[in-house]
Amino acid sequence: MPKSPSARKTTPARKSSSRKPVLYGAGVVLAAALLGYVSYQATAPDHSDPSSSSVADVAADPDEGVYPELAKLARRDAGDKLAQGRADAPVVLIEYADFKCGYCGKFARDTEPALVKKYVDNGTLRIEWRNFPIFGAESEAAARAAWAAGQQNRFWQFHAAAYAEGAKEKGFGKDRLKALAREAGVADLDRFARDADSSEASAAVGKDQEQGYGIGATSTPSFLINGRPIAGAQPAETFTRAIEAAAEKARNTEDAKSGRGGKNAEGAAK
Repeated sequence: MPKSPSARKTTPARKSSSRKPVLYGAGVVLAAALLGYVSYQATAPDHSDPSSSSVADVAADPDEGVYPELAKLARRDAGDKLAQGRADAPVVLIEYADFKCGYCGKFARDTEPALVKKYVDNGTLRIEWRNFPIFGAESEAAARAAWAAGQQNRFWQFHAAAYAEGAKEKGFGKDRLKALAREAGVADLDRFARDADSSEASAAVGKDQEQGYGIGATSTPSFLINGRPIAGAQPAETFTRAIEAAAEKARNTEDAKSGRGGKNAEGAAK
């Protein structure tokens, strides 16, 4: 099956031993989830063929391709400066991305703002960012800079500036990153520079990066929506279908726990 042009693959720069999929709490179910994720990436839809869109896959069976163990990777930390949306939102979208990735920029400009307006703003969706720099030293530097901007609560503004049309073509050297921080409204640029070069920044980026490698991601952007893997900057409808399916499943689960599901079923039977 042809590979999607939206999922840019690469050979990571780290030692191969650190890139093998990691079993987060070993078990057959999780092993299958990891293998499913890798398999999905290997057969991501070809946008040149509309009939191969993953929209149909999501719509056909909302439960198929959803792995509960991968859903547990959502941090739901109210203090996470690289996330937006309620910590208790029913749906969490985790994005593994690189600021030098053109398709990540396409998602950030063309798809994400609409998802924020439609789902984050009404409390349905939470978006958690994972720095996944895979294109070399400038990718690493941009990831640390984004984390540093986040320490002054300007991550998403930095994210928007770094993904603006034509931004990546200017590179991510030290002076350029400082200019992006200024554009993002980072108040203390000296602190920003210190934070970007700190061991804390390296550790935070490394933690995100290893999580990405651990689930078998080798391309950007890669996403998890309540445990459903999505590879590449897919059409907006793919994300909408996945979010709607996850939200409905969350509602049904909550209704079942509260007993409303049984009452509704009884009413329907009458």
